This record gives sequence, structure tokens and C-alpha cells, in this order.
Amino acid sequence: MSPRLSIALHAVSVRRGDKWALRDVSLALKAGERWALVGGNGAGKTQLLKLIGTDVWPTPTGRERRSYRLGRRTVDVLEAKQRIAYIGAELQDKYARYGWNLEVREVLATGLHRTDLLQQPVTAAERRRVARTLELCGLTALANRRFLALSYGQKRLVLLARGLIQDPDWLLLDEFYNGLDTEYRARIDGILDRARAAGQSWVVSAHRTADVPRGTQGLIELRAGKVHSIGRLSRADLERLGRLAAERPPPKTRAKPLAPRSLPRARRAAGGQVLLRIRQADLYVDYRAVLRRVNWELRAGEHWAVFGANGAGKSSFLKLLYGDLSPALGGRIERTGFPRGTPIQAWKRQTGLVSPELQTDYAVNVTVFDLVASGRYASIGLNDAPTAEDRKNARRWLKFFALLSVAKRQPRQLSYGQLRRALFARALAADARILLLDEPLTGLDPRQRAAMKRLLERLMQQKLTLIIAVHHPEDLPRGMTHALRLHNSSATALNWDSAT
Repeated sequence: MSPRLSIALHAVSVRRGDKWALRDVSLALKAGERWALVGGNGAGKTQLLKLIGTDVWPTPTGRERRSYRLGRRTVDVLEAKQRIAYIGAELQDKYARYGWNLEVREVLATGLHRTDLLQQPVTAAERRRVARTLELCGLTALANRRFLALSYGQKRLVLLARGLIQDPDWLLLDEFYNGLDTEYRARIDGILDRARAAGQSWVVSAHRTADVPRGTQGLIELRAGKVHSIGRLSRADLERLGRLAAERPPPKTRAKPLAPRSLPRARRAAGGQVLLRIRQADLYVDYRAVLRRVNWELRAGEHWAVFGANGAGKSSFLKLLYGDLSPALGGRIERTGFPRGTPIQAWKRQTGLVSPELQTDYAVNVTVFDLVASGRYASIGLNDAPTAEDRKNARRWLKFFALLSVAKRQPRQLSYGQLRRALFARALAADARILLLDEPLTGLDPRQRAAMKRLLERLMQQKLTLIIAVHHPEDLPRGMTHALRLHNSSATALNWDSAT
């Protein structure tokens, strides 16, 4: 058996602008080991994974050393890079950002070529290897589908297959389970179990116990860019992660749905003004039916949790409410105070949105200040110079979310958690009556998740209406009144009383 890659870092630091993202990091990662990487938002987890994977270069200090070995032989960075596969939300976002809408089989083929796009024909041998990997990952039925038309969970599974087809010595999985339902988590667990049995090494960053794959042996904890602790992963470590994340006890099998199925039909609150009404709506995305014959009302004083598996249509439903999607001919959506013919932009200026897609869109060349100020116009960035009122409002929310110090940076210079807070600030800058939140706490560390839930509870008390799509019930604030379950293209309204 050929030797596998070992990695050593000594006194390595990474500087980003005026801040040290990593400082004096020393690690020894031996072939066959599997590590969990934990730490708060901004602790440096993604930078460390990219440093290990050779996508980030150490900042020269005169002390740093980064080395890669195959057995006793030292290899250079270029050869090491060919033996490492990095997979995370940033990679998934690139496909949407640049419009890389390849067929699924082509995405896997780019993994063989280690390119973003196909730059040469796929050989017969490569096609057979792609077919085998698709079968092993349960993706054969999606082989001809376009990547950007897939659900969030399907995209993540395809990218894992693309990484594994390279036969990497190391998998670097950056918050890999974020946004995945229990079915997709179980499928990925099975794939990683087989990879582990074949000797696969990995480093996985995580905030939750459930996001640490089976068979992970060690724990690396970062704090403020430094290694706080390193050692074997114990049950006590997993229990500590669970307590920090306020996780509910896991079901007996990950394949069970988290959304409650046995709740009674929703009772309508008496006297609440109808804010939005959907009648006999069919919703299509890329010519595929996502939801059919939806009948639903939103009234003042209600707060809805939207449940459903990956691909059930949660994100599409929120886009329908926001106005980015429209019902098919024969269905209608009525927005109180916005008669037919009103420009949809007028509705959006009173409706805040936070979503993974919006976070992807903010790769544009704007400052964080302009990002927040643009919430008043429901735009991505500002078309005109901000008014005095725009500036005052933006500063208010930047201060509220502790982002004034990064206001002049660009969104991609922020940590994942900072950017998510900035999107919350943008949504609230619109003086919204309704907040549409698609997995709003995904990627936030336990401290920030708790702070965001407290904020949402305060907003609910101030008569702001919330509609939140989630996979994890513990991500919901107290005070939710109703649930909407999306399943098999249908939407079922449920009371929330017995779910808490």
C-alpha cells in the first residue's frame, strides 16, 4: 500500500489586513488520523483548513514551517495539494456566484481533473470512474441534472462525491453538515463510514455534536486564532459541545424527521389582520414542480416555523413570500396594503430576508456599511450615495450587531458569523414588518446563536412577524405559534403548542 500524506505546522501565522487570523499554530497531523476542529466564529477554523489545504500561505515571520511527507519523503506544496480535498459552503457558493451550471456527472469529472470547469474531454475510463462514484454515493439518478437546479443537500452530497473521486489522503470538511436534514446527514454518515474503513483521514470543523462524523478521534480547539487545546476526542468533549449548542436529545436514528408530524391542525388566532394570503398556488423552479395547490394565510401576531427535508421547497417558499418567485398561472398571492400592480420592490422594502443565497450574492464589491444601508432599498449594495438617514440607520444597526469596527471591509473579508450578523443588520435596516429567515443561525457558534435567539424574541415582542425555515428545532426562538410542514409538494399548517 502506498504511503499517505502527513502534515506538520510549526509556529505558523496568517494575517488578514490589520488582524491576525491565526497566530503561532503548531500541529502534527499523521496519515490515518481524523480530527474535529472547534471554536467560535472568527476563531480561525476556515483559515486553518485552507492553510492545511495549501489554499492559504503562511504570513512570513521567520519562524514558520509547513511541511508535507509521504512516508519518509518530503513533498512540495504542489504535490501535497493534489492529495487534499477541501469542501465547504464557500466552494458550494462559487458555483452559484459564477454560474457554473454543469451536469452532476461533469462536476465529478472536474474532481478527477482538479479543475473548476472541464478543460479537456472526459475519457472512457474516467466516465466509468464517475459512474462508480455516483452509484456509491447514491447519486446515479441525478447524473444528468444541472448542479444549480439541485437542492441544498443534493449539492453538498455531489461536492462530497467530487472530493472523494480524487481519492484524497485528507478530506477538509468546513461546517460540512450545515443546512442538511436528517436524511442527508445519514447518507453522508454512511459514505464517510466507508471512507474511514478505507483509511480516509479528515479534519472537520463543527459547532454541534451532530456535526462531528463517527470515527473522529481527535479534537483541536481554536480561540482567537490560537490553538487552545489539542488531544483525543472524548465523550465529555461531545457532551460539552451539545450543552453549548443547547442541542435537544438526538432521535434514535438520524433518518427520522425533526419536524413534528403529529401536531393538530392549526387554529387561527381570532382578530389578527391578514398580512399575506396564498390561494391555489403551484410553484415551479427550473420547470420542476416544487409545491402544488398551496393555500395559506399569515396573520398579525403569528410566527411560523417552516419544516421540511432538503428539497421539500422551504427556500423556494420563502422566495415566493418575498417576491423573488411567483405562483404559476391560476394561483395568486395577495399582500395586504399592496394592491395588484404595485411594484414588488415596495413590498420588499418592508420585508427583511436572511438566507444562504443572499450570503452568496454578497460577493460584490461593496463595503459592509453599504451592505447594511442597502437594506432600506432591498438591493444588493447602493446604486446612489447614501442619504443622511441611510447613514444614521446603518450605523445604528452596525453598532447593535458589534460590526462598526469592520464597516469599511468587504463582505468576503468577514468571518461567516460576522457576515450573517451583517445580513441581519441589513434586514432590520429596512424597518421591516415581516422577517423571512432561511436557516438564519446556520454557521453561528453557540454564543452567537443564543444571542440571535434572544434578539428574535425581542423582535417578536415588538410586533415583528417571523417566518423561519429550520432543520434544528433548537434554533427557533421561544414564542413560535405555528408550523408549516412541506412534504411531497404539499404544505400542511400545524399548531406549534405541542412542539415545544
